[in-house]
Amino acid sequence: MDCKLDLDLNLVENILVNFLKEEAEKVGFSKVVLGLSGGIDSAIVAYLAAKAFGPENVLGILMPYKLSSKESIEHAKLVVDNLGINSKLIEITPMVEPYFEMNPDMDGLRKGNRMARERMCILFDYSAKEKALVLGTSNKTEMLLGYSTQFGDAASAINAIGDLYKTQIWELSKHMGVPAPLIEKKPSADLWEGQTDESELGFSYKLADEILYRLVDEREKKEDIIAEGYPEEIVNKVISKIKMSQYKRKLPLIAKISTRTIGREFRYPRDWGV
Repeated sequence: MDCKLDLDLNLVENILVNFLKEEAEKVGFSKVVLGLSGGIDSAIVAYLAAKAFGPENVLGILMPYKLSSKESIEHAKLVVDNLGINSKLIEITPMVEPYFEMNPDMDGLRKGNRMARERMCILFDYSAKEKALVLGTSNKTEMLLGYSTQFGDAASAINAIGDLYKTQIWELSKHMGVPAPLIEKKPSADLWEGQTDESELGFSYKLADEILYRLVDEREKKEDIIAEGYPEEIVNKVISKIKMSQYKRKLPLIAKISTRTIGREFRYPRDWGV
């Protein structure tokens, strides 16, 4: 990992565990729910949540589609068994397949977005049923590159890992004892056989994180990053993805009419007196 991306892992773990506790308590929740995909991001969130709330107060929901790999289910169950958290398996095929049949022209992107939003609908329904807060599982790399579904996997009540790059997720996962098979496998949205995140993006997470860190955290200019030896084509592609996905990182923009508009002049934590 790039030395600039190194973390004090004990400190980060404590910060994130306390973040989960404090933010949930602020809004009256003592239980949480999250989707368990069998991937590293949802796994580390489950580990943080189990430490913050106790395993008995964490519900992990497995939501496979008929084309999901058996490995994903096995890895999600491995997390459940290792932590002793509550779990539920809900097959989403009967929910999304009728819509796919009604729209035979749907490509992989549309189908993936539809499944991501179905899964988030299930999580928020169980949030109401169990009085449990929905935890996000999107990392900083995915969020900056727009590699997520708006109101799908990008949605949540609170997100403990949204300021950690993918390579940092791997390091924290090793530190917290996430099972090795989840850390070592290639990241995948598991939408079809053989699909991987890095093949779709066109570059590795390691390379993306080094460029993103310089662009976002260090505020380096594009020309300086390229001068450091990073491929100009990849740097331009990363910058383009950041710009084109900005709408995904914001709440819906409200047209301004009044003197104090929600999200602009009126912001609850600063403005409310109690």
